[in-house]
Amino acid sequence: MEIEVLKKNVASILKIKGDVDLYSSPQVRKQVVSLITKTNKNLLVDLAEVTYMDSSGVATLVEALQLTKKSGGKLKLFSLGSTVKDVFELSRLDKVFDICDNEKQALEGI
Repeated sequence: MEIEVLKKNVASILKIKGDVDLYSSPQVRKQVVSLITKTNKNLLVDLAEVTYMDSSGVATLVEALQLTKKSGGKLKLFSLGSTVKDVFELSRLDKVFDICDNEKQALEGI
């Protein structure tokens, strides 16, 4: 798994590539906590290149959502592939998260 961080004026963008599972989700969590507490309270997560996500990956994003709300920021997910989108739909978390089609849409309203 690879993580890349991009800075925009209104938000940080976390681009994740590869699998987000029990072994890699702690890296994602560490990056998320760092971004929300130290740089920008708004976080956009690009999931276009995530090929697999298990429950620990989902739990990490739920924690990120709680942290951003607590800090007065927003969390948006965008560019979900069909496999990852299915995980969110089956768990009904697609109703909890703000899921956008692309980066431009995710940046709107922040």
